[in-house]
Amino acid sequence: MLGELSPAVVDPETADRDFWTRFHQLRRVRQAEMFPDDPLPPDDVVEKRMKKPSPYDREHYYELAREGVMLSWFEAQHTTPANPEHETNKHLFWPDAYVVPGERRKGIATRWLRLVTQLMEQLGCTVVGFSSHQDTGHQFLKWLGVDEKLHEIESRLKLSEVDWDLMRRWVDEGAKRNPQTRLEVYDEPLPDEMLPEFARQRSELLNTMPFENLDIGDIIVTPERMRFYYERMALVGEVEHEVLTREPNGVISGMTDISWAPYRRTVIEQQFTGVRPDARGRGLGKWIKAAMVLHAHDLYPDAEWVATGNAGSNAPMLKINRAMGFKPYRDHVEYQMTRDQLEARLNRA
Repeated sequence: MLGELSPAVVDPETADRDFWTRFHQLRRVRQAEMFPDDPLPPDDVVEKRMKKPSPYDREHYYELAREGVMLSWFEAQHTTPANPEHETNKHLFWPDAYVVPGERRKGIATRWLRLVTQLMEQLGCTVVGFSSHQDTGHQFLKWLGVDEKLHEIESRLKLSEVDWDLMRRWVDEGAKRNPQTRLEVYDEPLPDEMLPEFARQRSELLNTMPFENLDIGDIIVTPERMRFYYERMALVGEVEHEVLTREPNGVISGMTDISWAPYRRTVIEQQFTGVRPDARGRGLGKWIKAAMVLHAHDLYPDAEWVATGNAGSNAPMLKINRAMGFKPYRDHVEYQMTRDQLEARLNRA
């Protein structure tokens, strides 16, 4: 009976092999249902990541299991005081849960929500955020009464269908329109001496992204956070590539980065792309995006897709992506509600 089961706290650094066996079994079920087109991250990659906790974000892990089989998994994240974003983000709590198909509609999700309110109260968090890209998730969150805050479009580019002549023209046009601007390409972690200035300028660009109605604090990149990010990537063999444009005065006017890993050889993840507001209208976005996809195609000839995500309201970036050949793949919706609203809804239920 479900009523006899209790959520168990999980510490990845001390978890035994039995835990990892049932956890990976659940991961495979979840992947097949929610991300059937994507490569499954290998067990050792997932374990390495989870065993290297971030000093900047506290992660909570819980499982619900019966007779050696995991029925549900719960995790949540919030900033720590060591995070430079903590002051403007400490009120936010970000949980995620999965229930295997045969155990749904038995109250497990509600049990996790009660845990959410308890953890939020302990931590002093007042706003909880949820995310979903599936109809079942949207239906549950609407039943819960959560407000939609941000619509994100995940798009994918099929590399076999790219107009490579068009990409080369974009690169040539970008260089001609901006003769004083230098294009720079980095295939390794950025030089350490470059990190302070790069982190400052990346923070500025990241904070220009549209978040629609999402309650979100400042985004602050630091050299220390970048070094930790590089360490985590190196741990699992993941590689990052950066393309940027630099003005004569040294200011970075545009940047875009991708990541590739040997365990997902066919999929390149296009991450952040941004252009300074005072440098827009000069074709920099098209220049760096085209330069990056050309470069990535040379580096990873086995890659088949480039995946990226943009806010639905980010019309300029979506326009560039569509012109490159990116097509909508799936929609993600971010939801938020206050802790008081969640507690009131659970009391009514």
